[in-house]
Amino acid sequence: MRARYGIPLGITAAGAAGLVYAAGFEARSFRLRRVTIPVLPAGMRPLRVLQVSDIHLVSGQRKKQRWLRSLAGLRPDLVINTGDNLSDPEGVPEVLDALGPLMEFPGAYVFGSNDYYGPKLRNPARYLIEKAQGRHGLNGNDPAANVIHNPWEDLRDGFDGAGWRNLTNTRDTLKIEGVTVELTGLDDPHIKRDRYAEVAGGPSDAADFSMGVVHAPYLRALDSFTADGYPLVLAGHTHGGQLCIPFYGALVTNCDLDTDRVKGLSTHTSGGRTSYLHVSAGCGTNRYTPVRIACPPEATLMTLVGRE
Repeated sequence: MRARYGIPLGITAAGAAGLVYAAGFEARSFRLRRVTIPVLPAGMRPLRVLQVSDIHLVSGQRKKQRWLRSLAGLRPDLVINTGDNLSDPEGVPEVLDALGPLMEFPGAYVFGSNDYYGPKLRNPARYLIEKAQGRHGLNGNDPAANVIHNPWEDLRDGFDGAGWRNLTNTRDTLKIEGVTVELTGLDDPHIKRDRYAEVAGGPSDAADFSMGVVHAPYLRALDSFTADGYPLVLAGHTHGGQLCIPFYGALVTNCDLDTDRVKGLSTHTSGGRTSYLHVSAGCGTNRYTPVRIACPPEATLMTLVGRE
């Protein structure tokens, strides 16, 4: 009897321990990554850009809020928020409180699908099925039905009131210690809200440096930014794969980006040009899958330096 039941019980115990680790420790083990990117014109002083993404805040997540507030101690030159701040319709006040110290610095943002719509319970295996079928988000799937509408307007008003620039299918510029930084953003391609034709044309000659910003790194968005000559594109959305296999990596990206570039710094080539691409693994999870495996939550401090 002991041999008959010992192995199944051992597997069950190991699985339970894994879930406790993934939800209780790793999903709350916040990290700061640092990366240097040579994209500025030669001779320009370095710029320190903090990227936060995929917060997916649920009311009561005090540790996450404290960690986000602590990032202001880095004193970045610029903060870029690449969307999916919410995983709770009641979470807007706590998002604004958590990001309050960071909103003292120049910043800009785009929204993701979870800013507009509340999360739904999904079988994680569906991500693998959709990847095999080439379907992601509303790109090939039926439109969302019976979804919760989040109060994204309140989130927008809070960011705008603090002076952060709304990059929803638009361009904007910031002056940072005499340097003109141009930001070109798209609304979320995951739900087909991106309108690149409204911002096409490439970097302005009047800007010292230009970069693209988008929530979900769909190839059509990356192709457009790169072909237009943006040296750097920032994105989030992927959660770094979220449930990764140790020593192997991510299984899915939840978009049509390949898993080799699911997080961190890489490059993208289109139209005979090559851009740097940085994809943040984000610092949260969907409230219905509050686990991470081999993919801790993160924010990234990028030091932009002159091209060699």
